[in-house]
Amino acid sequence: MRIALFVTCLADTMFPAAAKATVLLLERLGHEVVFPQEQTCCGQMHINTGYQKDALPLVKRHVRTFEPYDVVVAPSGSCVGSVRHQHAMVAGSDAGLAARASAVAARTYELSELLVDVLGVEDVGAYYPHRVTYHPTCHSLRVLRVGDKPERLLRNVRGLDLVELPAAEQCCGFGGTFSVKNADTSTAMLADKMRHVLDTGADVCTAGDASCLMHIGGGLSRLQTGVRTVHLAEILASTEA
Repeated sequence: MRIALFVTCLADTMFPAAAKATVLLLERLGHEVVFPQEQTCCGQMHINTGYQKDALPLVKRHVRTFEPYDVVVAPSGSCVGSVRHQHAMVAGSDAGLAARASAVAARTYELSELLVDVLGVEDVGAYYPHRVTYHPTCHSLRVLRVGDKPERLLRNVRGLDLVELPAAEQCCGFGGTFSVKNADTSTAMLADKMRHVLDTGADVCTAGDASCLMHIGGGLSRLQTGVRTVHLAEILASTEA
């Protein structure tokens, strides 16, 4: 299958390992991955902070860039959630653009969705000998409703000891610009999340969104806990210790 990589801003600028792991994993499974050079931000940050007019050119560009591809994947439940649930809305009265945005959205998948629902794979041949806990990010859980697909993939990783995260469904407090505008509340939510992560005794906390991992990982690092945050794609792409 020929799959277009929607890299996302955060992966492109700060966490390229997640994007590279996505490519490595899909190629190892026998698929061709292409990277449309024209892609930019999907506009989620603008939309979520009320700048829909400024997001419109980004939505138009996203649709134009990914329209030629039958399948699009992103290592981010957050950005896929925006494409799937916000782009047609931003198009507004432009019925043609809205229809095109909906068509692109219908074939855009978060990584675990693509693997389980489209490719029909739960064992990707990974090996990762670590004690791992999984944080279900808000957008993947509540917007995309990926359910237990990430855990099903993790349970099939050889050497991996998956431990349940207490109060897993609680937000980590990042929420994009929420963490900037409501820093005190965000920090309190992060403290709860870190306590639950540490209670598992895990070596690694994983998730499908680099944004949440950045928030959680930053806190764990500042406390010098020794617990690492690793994107789901990196674990699934791993074949050695």
